[in-house]
Amino acid sequence: MSFDPELAAIRFGCGLSPKIAAPASAEAMLTALTGPDRAAEAFPIPGFQVAADNHVARREARKRLKNARTDAERASANEDIKAIQRKFTGEAGQWLSSLLLRRALAEDGFRERLAAFWADHFTAFVRGGPMQYAHAPYAEEAIRPHLTGRFGDMLRASATHPLMLRYLDQAKSIGPNSPAAKKAGKNRGLNENLAREMLELHTLGVNAPYTQEDVRQLAELLTGLSYRLDKGFVFRANWAEPGPETVLSVDYGGETARLEDIFAALDDLARHPATARHIARKLAVHFISDTPDEGLVAAMAATYEETGGELHAVYAEMLNHKAAWAAAPGNVKQPMDFIGSGLRALDIVPRHMPSDNYKRMRHRFLTPLTLMGQPWGQPGGPDGWPEADPDWVTPQRLAARLQWAMTVPFLTRRTLPDPRAFVDTALGSRAPDVTRFAARAAETRAEGIGLVLVSPAFQRM
Repeated sequence: MSFDPELAAIRFGCGLSPKIAAPASAEAMLTALTGPDRAAEAFPIPGFQVAADNHVARREARKRLKNARTDAERASANEDIKAIQRKFTGEAGQWLSSLLLRRALAEDGFRERLAAFWADHFTAFVRGGPMQYAHAPYAEEAIRPHLTGRFGDMLRASATHPLMLRYLDQAKSIGPNSPAAKKAGKNRGLNENLAREMLELHTLGVNAPYTQEDVRQLAELLTGLSYRLDKGFVFRANWAEPGPETVLSVDYGGETARLEDIFAALDDLARHPATARHIARKLAVHFISDTPDEGLVAAMAATYEETGGELHAVYAEMLNHKAAWAAAPGNVKQPMDFIGSGLRALDIVPRHMPSDNYKRMRHRFLTPLTLMGQPWGQPGGPDGWPEADPDWVTPQRLAARLQWAMTVPFLTRRTLPDPRAFVDTALGSRAPDVTRFAARAAETRAEGIGLVLVSPAFQRM
């Protein structure tokens, strides 16, 4: 098979649109990636400091509540806590709206899909409180700027981001023989979480040639990576374990702790052949098939190794390989992809989105995503969302998709398109006859649109 514009928009982008043309070629898709990030400019999401400031404000308000001596002081502190809660949930609704509008209106949908893929690969989040939506600013800072650069740069950015350091408890990890530990007179604790996930999930992969001793040594090397809520990332040299540490038979560091030694180890992990194979397979599984063509995976891994992890070259290898364009139905859309492609087909624009109304955003998008099995930014663990199709097609999760398709499009856009035309808008030339018949036979436009959106053809990439 060769390049197909409709398949490019559906499999590698955010779906078909009635107004935004499908990509003309693989080269056009790759060129767009290196151009201006117009969707992010049009629908911005702020940096992590906004979430950090909300966290600090609530912490201070709770401290005032705890120390309150009068009913008036307690009432004032409680009101402040509620106001902060309204503030960060309201901001979160706007951030989710921005992400959905990017999917609906981006000219280069491939960029949006890549941003979601890599944010999941480097999963980091906090459950509850003002930080529970900080995954959106995290992805904006640590992931999005590095989509087409060296994988090693994205690895550095994620490993030193405050949210990752908090999520995997790295910020409090202290070398057993560090100056800080000696001064405290006790071992305050070495944490291996980031080191383990870095080897197992972020770089080499589960079955790669590393040992528990490599995990331990890398954990010691990573000590000193921390952050401050008012400043962001900081390197605490006095918390670092004196070196050298040996990871995969290579020595890093010395008696004087340096951030550069940590970066040297990350760069070596990023360039490792096992990382090339792990990243190549994961990309192919996500975009093409749960069981990708082995020739495609090998070609992508080879390009990764040859270029030292230049991601743009790896994407080019994927898009220019014949296996990428197999006509067989692709993966089942994850819930965010399903909703995003539905909004894109419906020609949703900013005025249709209740961006400033958190309750409506929760009702129309946050709660449905959870019912479909993908609570926004909150996967089950550091391995991110599952890729296997059966994980997304349980009876309960399919029922949630049906409920969303039959209700939310009409709530979001009261003037719906004619379902008979919408079939072609949403599915293009691949629209099956049975779906066309269902659209024609629907009693209302809302019902017809819903039937198209829940059709098996629309559920797959």
